[in-house]
Amino acid sequence: MNEQRFASVWDAIEASPTEAANMKARAELMIAIRETVEDWRLTQAKAAKRLDLTQPRMNDLVRGRINKFSLDALMNLAARAGLAVRVEVTKPAA
Repeated sequence: MNEQRFASVWDAIEASPTEAANMKARAELMIAIRETVEDWRLTQAKAAKRLDLTQPRMNDLVRGRINKFSLDALMNLAARAGLAVRVEVTKPAA
């Protein structure tokens, strides 16, 4: 039996490296936004209003329902939350 090791859970479960990279970026953004919202110490309804979301959509965010958010939507939410997002592009190690 061969044992495989992956750098990320997304590398293990996604069908391609492209999909894994997208999910990694979405997960990082979602976590950062959720942590920022938690620091606000507001109700979901008030936090949703601050981010220009509906309360059910806010609930999806805080519950980590990653498949309900595109990378583009999360980038916009991060900006609305006052976060500065920086993208780093590198070549894979040989």
